[in-house]
Amino acid sequence: MNIIDKKFFDLADEIRHTGETELYLKIKSSFDALPAATKKSLATFFSQYGYWGGLDPAGGVYEEIELKAAALSRHIDDFEWLYGRLADFRSKKVLFSVLSNWYRYDFDSPAQSKEYCFDDYFDLDLVKCSKNEVIADLGAYIGDSVVSYLINYGADCYKKIYCYEITPEIFAALRETLSRFERIDFRLKGVADKNGVMRLSPCAASSSANTLADSGDVEVEVTTLDDDIAEPLTMIKADIEGSEYKALLGAARHIREDRPKLLISVYHNNEDLWRIPRLIDSLSSGYTFYLRHKGSPLYPTEITLLAL
Repeated sequence: MNIIDKKFFDLADEIRHTGETELYLKIKSSFDALPAATKKSLATFFSQYGYWGGLDPAGGVYEEIELKAAALSRHIDDFEWLYGRLADFRSKKVLFSVLSNWYRYDFDSPAQSKEYCFDDYFDLDLVKCSKNEVIADLGAYIGDSVVSYLINYGADCYKKIYCYEITPEIFAALRETLSRFERIDFRLKGVADKNGVMRLSPCAASSSANTLADSGDVEVEVTTLDDDIAEPLTMIKADIEGSEYKALLGAARHIREDRPKLLISVYHNNEDLWRIPRLIDSLSSGYTFYLRHKGSPLYPTEITLLAL
């Protein structure tokens, strides 16, 4: 056992023996003790993005804290399961830092576990690629992840890349960014667990956080990877604002039959951090799990699960 193991299991034991209401009160007390500027920054952040619940102390809204307390209380066994499945010290340090931040607004641990060496998704110690890669980039945005891939592995290190994006204006920018590269298939579609049509829900804070909803002015075709891509996949990258779980359900055949490398964002709610590894494990046993994060120490975001 190392010091991170001890810190994690001590934290898990404390959470397990604290009722949900008491957890809420402890977390709220820690929040109330923060400097005013920090509280304002966090409240603004949670208000801009709807992933984790509202936080408006002036209005008496502490939904974000309520949801954190519920997630910790009801799923500490799942977090402990994940900790046991993580394959390296860095990953375990990330998971501890996230839970410590949720529980007691610990900013030091996320700062210490933040990734500085590698780009998002592409930890070169772990993610090995060849000229035969067939990649599905879910949430391709303006092509930044593909460009990062090409910088890290080389412009000839792929067989084909499928780029999915849901916002028409961003899709146009995506095509422009990657126009000089061959064997890239651009698809103006959402990816989920079933085929259909949904509508674009814009995010005022950032167009990168646009999501799919049941109402809105712009229709978006939605598909599954199993139906939309016939050939075997070697890699799936997904950063689709909370729809990652459904996208993996819709890629069950590819995961079972092809066993692609999975580079999945797991920070858009309080559950994906554990339930996406659980899902992957149920679809195809034998994956090895790693966690990396590059977000703010105030609230750890940009957390990527590498299932290899």
